Amino acid sequence: MNVNTRTWLLLVTTLPTAGATARMRLWRGIKALGCVALRDGAYLLPEGSKRAAALSKLAGQTNADGGQAWVVHLAARSADDDAAFHALFSRAEEYADFASRLAQARKALASQRTAELARTLKRLRKDLEAIQGIDFFPNESSLAAQTAWADFQEAVETILSPDEPHAEIRTIPRLARTNYQGRTWATRRHLWVDRVASAWLIQRFIDREAKFLWLDSPAHCPPEALGFDFNGAAFTHVGDKVTFEVLLESFDLEKDRGLSPIAALVHFLDVGGTVPPEATGLEAILSGTRDRLRDDDDLLREFSHVLDSLHRHYSKEAAT
Repeated sequence: MNVNTRTWLLLVTTLPTAGATARMRLWRGIKALGCVALRDGAYLLPEGSKRAAALSKLAGQTNADGGQAWVVHLAARSADDDAAFHALFSRAEEYADFASRLAQARKALASQRTAELARTLKRLRKDLEAIQGIDFFPNESSLAAQTAWADFQEAVETILSPDEPHAEIRTIPRLARTNYQGRTWATRRHLWVDRVASAWLIQRFIDREAKFLWLDSPAHCPPEALGFDFNGAAFTHVGDKVTFEVLLESFDLEKDRGLSPIAALVHFLDVGGTVPPEATGLEAILSGTRDRLRDDDDLLREFSHVLDSLHRHYSKEAAT
């Protein structure tokens, strides 16, 4: 084997002639894994422990369905053969199709209602993540798609949250909690994830006597109040950190192991990134709570119980 070639995984299968269900199950499996068909019954993947395990599971299912399947480690005979295998996994066509759908969606933004915009954003994010999940060799196509997606996401979020803060570029100073007791804290009304989680964090871990003002506009923030999560606020986005994470760092709360997973959830639901397993559930709970409770004091009071429970769960998990 040429030293410049990699090792590949090959799934070789034969299926019973009448096995329509088995054939459909196999087809769905190889599509989900991102396999390339070399010919009928021969499916290629780049080597990797997780991919090998997934192919072995698919082979086992095929055998259980009455067919025959083997997973083989395959070495290309030359660098040219290896390059040819590599080229088979180009996702340029999928990214081009995604970019086209993104462009069409962008034209329709102005005519969509809030709920439709949120659904569009969620659907297209899922579509992009599906391509990225089987893009084993990211290149300029994936970078262009990610850039276009970031622009689209910013356009949608500008419509959905016109007062959403822009990240500041500065250091985050360490602050003493003793200097922030019994204060009035202010943020934009109609709380969403970063604001409600930040208010919970303030009330539970920073200033237990905190009073909150929910502002129609950041311009209405009283000079004596501590603003959070809007442009020019005392506590807002800094660099790649959302307000919740800035508060954690400002008040030296990162050592609390129950708070770090909550920070990851808040970060994803506010600005995207790595998807925590609980993100979809937490988003659904918050969305339903906000639909039921129009008053932000009621929303904070009820959703705080959810965050209390998450904090307890994550703290116990970290201790084991």
